[in-house]
Amino acid sequence: MTATSTTTSTASYAADAAPRHDWTLDEINALFALPFNDLLFQAQQVHRAHFDANAVQVSTLLSIKTGACPEDCKYCPQSGHYNTQLEKEKLLEIEKVVAQAQAAKEAGASRFCMGAAWRSPRDKDLVVVEEMVRQVKALGLETCMTLGMVDGEQATRLAAAGLDYYNHNLDTSPDYYGEIITTRTYSDRLETLATVRDAGMKVCSGGILGMGEGAQDRSALLQQLAKLSPHPESVPINMLVKVPGTPLENVDDLDPLEFIRAIAVARIMMPQSHVRLSAGREQMSESTQALAFLAGANSIFYGDKLLTTGNPQAERDRALFAKLGLHPERRDTCEDDTQHTERLAQQAQRNAQAERAAALAVDASV
Repeated sequence: MTATSTTTSTASYAADAAPRHDWTLDEINALFALPFNDLLFQAQQVHRAHFDANAVQVSTLLSIKTGACPEDCKYCPQSGHYNTQLEKEKLLEIEKVVAQAQAAKEAGASRFCMGAAWRSPRDKDLVVVEEMVRQVKALGLETCMTLGMVDGEQATRLAAAGLDYYNHNLDTSPDYYGEIITTRTYSDRLETLATVRDAGMKVCSGGILGMGEGAQDRSALLQQLAKLSPHPESVPINMLVKVPGTPLENVDDLDPLEFIRAIAVARIMMPQSHVRLSAGREQMSESTQALAFLAGANSIFYGDKLLTTGNPQAERDRALFAKLGLHPERRDTCEDDTQHTERLAQQAQRNAQAERAAALAVDASV
């Protein structure tokens, strides 16, 4: 397939076809290989077909429990396996979390994300987390959590508390994954994503670029994300933040234009998802960020920190938005509480139907 035919076929897909889950690596590699201008033009066509091209969804991320994580993710300053001089913190009090959420709302955020450095939450902690969700939700914000692996009961409890999104990144390709993490498998991550989806929550899942992976790994990561059905509603694309003390502190930098290409390809492959320009913005120039928005990024984290690493301050973000003519996506374009409740009820009905069908199949085979 030539670059010209790829442009034509995918442009027509953007206008006419439903989201796909069957992208081949050859197709994805062909998108990455397009001339830069053609790729961004195509991504803009897809973006404008599904979103306000100048609206950006704004989230704020708070670490509610910091450090001493038992996982060995080589990029993470919170891993207990590495000495990064990070001060460990216990689970925050509910009142402090709600105060931070209120401040985020006043600063323009529409979604409040809370992250805890756990392999999976303990029951006594989950009780506190559920109350955090309820109180943050009561402020009129969308809620998101990243707590590590969760089972079906935990996911159901979080959904019932009002949790809108669950974040669980795939991080990289299946083939490169073992070079980055050994304490949790790729299938563990996919299972957690399926569990939270079954509970009726929306999915936030993406990856980290610049960890020493190859171009084929970036294609394979996006292929895995696009295989999820439905696509993740939020797809964070992170640039590695190299933290001293982690095994990746001296890895070679990824060319910023390769990062922009990944944003554009993600936009084309997952046309209805919010593609989030996430970690690494602190190191990005305004020009690089502007190209990312042009390539189809339409979500950011807003505030001073992303869990434990730096992030452009809110004033800088507001100034950049003004330069580019961007504006925050309105909260009322997102799902409201009534829709959330209805979706949970519909999901419960589908689960019950699936269980009955499975039971009938077992009976028929006896």
